[in-house]
Amino acid sequence: MSNPVSLQGQNALITGAGRGIGRAVARGFAEAGAQVACVARTENQVADVARQIQDAGGHALAQVCDVSQRDQVEAMYHAVDQALGGIDIVVLNAGIELEKAAVADSNPDLWTAVLDTNLFGAYLCARTAVPYLQARGGGKIIVVGSGMGHKGAAGSSAYCVSKAGLWMLTRVLAQEVWQDGIAVNELIPGPVDTDMTQWVANQPDGKPAAWASEWFKQPEEVVPLALFMASQPRKGPTAQSFSLMCRDN
Repeated sequence: MSNPVSLQGQNALITGAGRGIGRAVARGFAEAGAQVACVARTENQVADVARQIQDAGGHALAQVCDVSQRDQVEAMYHAVDQALGGIDIVVLNAGIELEKAAVADSNPDLWTAVLDTNLFGAYLCARTAVPYLQARGGGKIIVVGSGMGHKGAAGSSAYCVSKAGLWMLTRVLAQEVWQDGIAVNELIPGPVDTDMTQWVANQPDGKPAAWASEWFKQPEEVVPLALFMASQPRKGPTAQSFSLMCRDN
């Protein structure tokens, strides 16, 4: 994969970088010249991504972190800052979906776990990022959201609610930090071929989900939009949603 965008001299931190969209974005940012901190809960996956980047001549480090744990998030940011010499771009990508069930049939423990990772984890990572970005005179926070957080989808209440919360977190945080030169925007990838979509793609009746008939992307096809967002001026667009969705259904 090649691209015309340069992130030379930029340091990027990407959560959920062990697989899927996060893995592709980490590799794409490194190819564009950024030093990349690959963050995920699963050590072997995140180490593999960092190793691939290094083998290709890029600069990357692996950090194991559960984004729902405040102490781990704070320690991870400190380690990345020390290793890279600062943080310019943060991509909040870590996310899970644990069940397909109507609200009345849902498991409260699983519901809470999704919110803990998808929304609270993103909040912790965004909150912790702000002083590091301020120290660099500004930067970018890219929140990986979902069309399901704007419209909703039956049987995915926890995921939809968590992504709706990310949409509003994006808009609120953007207003709070724009004077610091920090842009906060939402990236809506639309349907992407990842481990998570493989098990939610089919309905109980065995028929494909409605969104599966859209442009069903490979993770690498999300990278150009992420690069565009990362390369905008510091006083550029903020509090915006950039989407790769094909339609609003």
